[in-house]
Amino acid sequence: MLNSILILIIDTAASVLGGVLLLRFWMQMIRVRPPNAVAQFAYQLSDWLVKPLRRIVPGVGGYDWASLAGAFVVVLLAVALELLLINALSAQALMMQSLLRILEWILYGFMGLILIEAVFSWVNPDAPLAPFVRALSDPLLRPLRRIIPLVGNIDLSPLVALVLLQIALRVIGALIAQLF
Repeated sequence: MLNSILILIIDTAASVLGGVLLLRFWMQMIRVRPPNAVAQFAYQLSDWLVKPLRRIVPGVGGYDWASLAGAFVVVLLAVALELLLINALSAQALMMQSLLRILEWILYGFMGLILIEAVFSWVNPDAPLAPFVRALSDPLLRPLRRIIPLVGNIDLSPLVALVLLQIALRVIGALIAQLF
């Protein structure tokens, strides 16, 4: 029981920090300027890791690779600690679990963005954070919006995107189950 509590704490802390690092990378990748409150939170929470990593992993092609590398370092450490707790640490398990976990974080992050955008569009499309969230999720939804027509003036592309992301999560879950 103590191991499961420790794993929960490790996974939660790593997910928050890794999510912030992935958000930093995504904001920079699609060239979205975050609102001050979001930027202050993201940068204060992750600068301690990103700034030193920039000396090792410089930005190439206009992308902040240090943020992405930081997310991978966080997931690597979290998975290593979890595998140590269950006495199953091996190099192959560590790498595969880390890659699959970061893919899960990315998919859950995209799902969260789409859900938040949907709520904003229903409740308050003029909310201060709505344009920021819309800009972050637009690269995911734009290709679907080209294919899926409006049905009664309702955009079904977020629903389709969520289903596709769920399918991807199930595939990743199946891969994890096969490994262990």
